[in-house]
Amino acid sequence: MSNSSTVSTAWLAEHLDRGDVKVLDGSFYLPAENRDADAEFAEAHIPGAQRFNIDVVCAPDSDLPHMFPDAAAFGDAVGAMGIGNDDMVVTYDGGKLTGACRVWWMFRAFGHDKVAVLDGGRTKWQAEGRAMEDTVAAVTPASFRAVYQPDMVRSVDQMLALIDQGDDRQIIDARGAGRFDGTAAEPRAGLRSGHMPGAFNLPYDKLVQADGTLHGPEQLRALFIEAGVDLERPVVTSCGSGVSAAVLLLGLEALGHGNTTLYDGSWSEWGSREDTPIVT
Repeated sequence: MSNSSTVSTAWLAEHLDRGDVKVLDGSFYLPAENRDADAEFAEAHIPGAQRFNIDVVCAPDSDLPHMFPDAAAFGDAVGAMGIGNDDMVVTYDGGKLTGACRVWWMFRAFGHDKVAVLDGGRTKWQAEGRAMEDTVAAVTPASFRAVYQPDMVRSVDQMLALIDQGDDRQIIDARGAGRFDGTAAEPRAGLRSGHMPGAFNLPYDKLVQADGTLHGPEQLRALFIEAGVDLERPVVTSCGSGVSAAVLLLGLEALGHGNTTLYDGSWSEWGSREDTPIVT
């Protein structure tokens, strides 16, 4: 394993037949990308993989997209995929690590640390000519006990308090520069444009190389420092809806930065309210 939170395609190929290694396709795409993650999974996926759809494994009663479910619902969903607490989970996607990182962080936030992102995802796996299949493997349901780690996720009230009172935690926004500056429209209708006061901007795709793998530590460190981030201080990441923000968390993890958390509602929540301060 290259670092504790990623595995290489070579590692996965070598360990794919191990009964305690469970692979999940966490692909997620915005409407503008014109891609259907479920259809792509049905057409071809890594052998033995199950589909983890963040729009299905989410809070059912929220008007915000794919918010965290409660621990019991997460445990039930994961157990139904044949995953138990002793299993090693590997998540991947067909894009730039966004969905895979969101699923990775969800497992971590529900107390499961034996989880890693496939570095390079399906793109690198297929580029190397590795096996794919179009049949979904039958699974034996397992028991998965999820224990929510509240420090790993932030609510809008916590974010308002952070901005109002100021504290040591820095906000890093993973959206593109235009959306951050307020010069480009949000992809979701009805949202104000701009960013949270004091936030730094580091578009998530800068962390990902052309082959879909994460940059090495030196380049990652340079990117965070260039964005204004103090790597000695704690961090909360945000984005459009709490998905690509997790790519920044993976990058920080690769640098050994442990004190990190995710703002789940992100801009789909912040930009939709009247009581949230916005800078353009």
